[in-house]
Amino acid sequence: MNLEKVIFTFFIVLALTLNFGFFLGDIDNPEHHSVYELFAAIVVSLIATILKFGDRTHLGSVLLATSLVADMQLIAAAIVWAVAEHVTHTGLTPHIMAVIVSLSGGALLANITSVVLLVVETIAVRR
Repeated sequence: MNLEKVIFTFFIVLALTLNFGFFLGDIDNPEHHSVYELFAAIVVSLIATILKFGDRTHLGSVLLATSLVADMQLIAAAIVWAVAEHVTHTGLTPHIMAVIVSLSGGALLANITSVVLLVVETIAVRR
């Protein structure tokens, strides 16, 4: 068993599941989306991105690109949340929450792409 691959896969799948947990729920209801879960998704996604920097293969480049997309989407969602809470006087409106969850959905799609590519690579290695 390759411990490095286990850790790498762990963080990729954890990033996906945390992002999915944040995304799940009514799109415009702030009570269904935890700021702490968004923060955890960002941190784990950034760790997964850092782990992908060592791979010099073509697939490694694609995995890195999907991870960077997820990071950008999640960070943008956090910025929108912070601006809504601390800069504007309206707070988290249903419209703002829908924007935040939509950005998280884009990151979720990038994370799903990463996991699918990882599974395809694993199947290819087994043959």
